[in-house]
Amino acid sequence: MKIKINTGNIQDCVQISSEIPEFSDKKYGTEDYKRRLENTYHLILIAYMNNVPVGFKVGFNKDNNETFYSWMGGVIPKYRQKGIAKALAKEQERIVKEAGFKSISFKTRNYLKAMLIFGIRNGFNITGIEEKKIASENRIILKKKLN
Repeated sequence: MKIKINTGNIQDCVQISSEIPEFSDKKYGTEDYKRRLENTYHLILIAYMNNVPVGFKVGFNKDNNETFYSWMGGVIPKYRQKGIAKALAKEQERIVKEAGFKSISFKTRNYLKAMLIFGIRNGFNITGIEEKKIASENRIILKKKLN
């Protein structure tokens, strides 16, 4: 099956994320996305397989600097292990590099080991930790320079 990636909209993200179990503890609705994305450069990518939306990646210019913040993304479980997350990340990197960003950063929770491993395997370095009361909830901050 071939992966197709297009720009998308907030409604696409909300729909896809509703099918991703890792987001079950914190559902982000349309207003959450609007609040984070308004008045700043942002990018919404949607991955399709056989014209079915199966994954997404959203990011924005969080601090008005040279680092693009990859805020939210995921792939519906039955479509995982097919290269979709990697294709989304690669396309995001290509677009934001062309837009002039020098690096990409993201945060993940300590218990989301697959995301942490994905970042490290794809050239990100751990640059910080935001400690929480429960260690599994610690936020791991990762960053990658765009060459």
